[in-house]
Amino acid sequence: MMTDCDSPDAADSTVLTRSQLHEPYRVQTCIAHDADEQARNLHGWRQTYDQLTSGCFIGELTGLHVDDMHVFRESTSQTLRQTCEVQSDAYWFGIPVRGGVAGHIDGNMIHADAFALKPGGVEFELITPAAYEIFGVVVSGDVLRQHAALAGHGGALNDHAPPTGVMPIDPASRAQLCSRLMQILGERGAALDRRARRQLHASVLDLLLDACGDSCARSERTAILKRPRRRWIVSEAHDYVLANRDRPVSVPELCEHLHVSRRTLQYCFEDVLGMAPTRYLRVIRLNGARRELCDASRSGVARSVQEVAAAWGFWHLSQFATDYRKLFGMRPSDTLRAVRSRFS
Repeated sequence: MMTDCDSPDAADSTVLTRSQLHEPYRVQTCIAHDADEQARNLHGWRQTYDQLTSGCFIGELTGLHVDDMHVFRESTSQTLRQTCEVQSDAYWFGIPVRGGVAGHIDGNMIHADAFALKPGGVEFELITPAAYEIFGVVVSGDVLRQHAALAGHGGALNDHAPPTGVMPIDPASRAQLCSRLMQILGERGAALDRRARRQLHASVLDLLLDACGDSCARSERTAILKRPRRRWIVSEAHDYVLANRDRPVSVPELCEHLHVSRRTLQYCFEDVLGMAPTRYLRVIRLNGARRELCDASRSGVARSVQEVAAAWGFWHLSQFATDYRKLFGMRPSDTLRAVRSRFS
C-alpha cells in the first residue's frame, strides 16, 4: 500500500517517504491507507496496528524531529489495537486532541483531562476508537532529566511513569500544551535554525514537566487530605515559628523540622488554613508583633516600634510597616497610640 508524505507526485511518493521523513527540522505529513503502513511511518518505534472495525482505513501523521525530540499528531479513521514500544531511555507522552472519545492504554482509560505516559523499552497496548486524534512527544530520557534539573522541575517526573500509564492534567495546562503542539506542527515553512530548536525544546519540555508536576501534586494532595496529620503539621509549624520568633523561619527549614516535603506542607496549609505557608509564617509574626505593641501600651512599658519589630524578626522597618498596615489597616505606631489612648 502506497503512503503519501507531502507528495507532489504520486509516482515519487515512495522515494519521498524515505528522504523527507529524515529531513531535519521540518514538519512532514504522511497519509496512509493501511494500518500497517501507518505504524511503519512512526520511525523509532516497535509497534503493530490491528484494525478492529470494518471500512476503509485512512491515517495521517504530521511530525517534526528536532534533535532528541519527536513531536507529532496522529489521526486514524478506524478502531485500532496497537502494541507499542518506544526506544530505550526515552519517554512517550500521548495527549488526546479531543476529549469526546477516549482511548485506553493497558486497559486504563485516557479520559478527557488526562494524558498517557510510558517509558521506553516497555511494551504497552493502546486501543484507539474510530476518528481518533492524539498528540505525541517522544523525548530522550537524558534530555528530559537535564532540562528538569535546569528548570527546577527535578521532582516532577521522578524518573518513573505511573503504573497505569495515565496521568491527570489540569484543563488549563492541557489546553496550553495542545495549543503549543498545534502551533509547532502548523509551521510548515523553512527549516528551524539552532536558536528556534532550543526554544521549541524548552517550551515543550516545560509544559510536559509542568503537567507531570500538576499530576504528582494532585495525587499527593489526595493522599494528604486523607491523613489526620495535616492539622498536627500546621499546629507544629505554628509552635515552631513562635519558638523562633526573633528570626524569619524559612519554608525549607520548616520542612526539615517537620520531616515533610514542601508540597506536603503546602497542601496541609491550604487545606487547614486556606493559605500558603509562606504567607502564614509572615502573618503569625505580624500578629505577634501587634500583640506585643498592644501589651506594651497597656502596661505602660516604653517599647518602640523598631524594638518590637526586631523582636519578631522584622529587620526592614519600612517593609514591616507596609506589611503591618496591609494586614491590620493601620500603621504600627497607630496601634501604640490607639491602645494608649484607651488606657490613659
